[in-house]
Amino acid sequence: MATALITGLTGQDGGYLAEQLAADGHTVHGVVSPAHDPDGIPEHLRALGDALVVHEADLRDLDALTALVDEVAPDLLFNLGGMSSVAASWEDPVGTLDVNARPVLGLLEHLFRRSERGAAPTRFVQASSAEVFAGCGRTPIDESCPVDPVNPYGAAKALGHQAVGMYRQRGLHASSLVLFNHESPRRPVRFVTRKITAGVAAIAAGRADRLTLGNLAVHRDWGWAPDYTRAMVLAATAEAPDDYVVATGRAHSLFDLVEIAFGEVGITDWQRYVVSDAALVRPAEADVLVGDSTKLRTRLGWAPTVEFREIVAAMVAADVAALAED
Repeated sequence: MATALITGLTGQDGGYLAEQLAADGHTVHGVVSPAHDPDGIPEHLRALGDALVVHEADLRDLDALTALVDEVAPDLLFNLGGMSSVAASWEDPVGTLDVNARPVLGLLEHLFRRSERGAAPTRFVQASSAEVFAGCGRTPIDESCPVDPVNPYGAAKALGHQAVGMYRQRGLHASSLVLFNHESPRRPVRFVTRKITAGVAAIAAGRADRLTLGNLAVHRDWGWAPDYTRAMVLAATAEAPDDYVVATGRAHSLFDLVEIAFGEVGITDWQRYVVSDAALVRPAEADVLVGDSTKLRTRLGWAPTVEFREIVAAMVAADVAALAED
């Protein structure tokens, strides 16, 4: 069995990936920020017990990060850490680049130098993003689309994405997974999908009377987060490295999401609860982002397992249950 190292352990994807790797019998090491609350490790990660080893490291501290790689000597390295919010990236573009691009280059260069010294090879998987190609003007987006980000988050991810290709040419087993939107009950409330399901649950419970949103007309390709982390494992263990789009191939609007979410709690006249706020509309946002995962499906046998409506229903149910326990 392999030893895996995951940055961004406590994020939505880090948790699902750690669970999947541990279930497969691998030893899992996860990186958390030194600023994290020691008591804030989620219960689903605590449940992994000795199968998970937690380390503290700041992604911006390349010396500490590369020293950790030397200490763990992972067979598999999944880089999921960094800023994950497009909206937040507009507030701190330079910081976004610092945490989402620089660590990718630092890790890849360190892995290359380790291989030059004769160390056992480490396979690298980068969590890339559909935002790398948001301005390319093609629908659906596949791996051949030109890189064309439209926001600081996408620009930082684009640099990391291209660095992976560069080091793959230098001999590393390095793959980028172009992740389209993927959700679960573990999605933080700062993301619009979870903001919606948590808000709907609060309205149904009588704890809120409105849900303030931006542009409901945007269309996105939403999938189930555990399906997307499963794709990461497939890429890491594939014979040859490559870049893969991870997407369902189906677009839904935020309008659809809101309507389904309210329907799950029996509210049909949901429009009276929803308030539009122009301040929440992102600058330079792509109207439609849909992915074509044909390459991933045909080469690695991946397929999504949960439909959009089921995803929304699961998130609403989790938020309703959480309020009932509160």
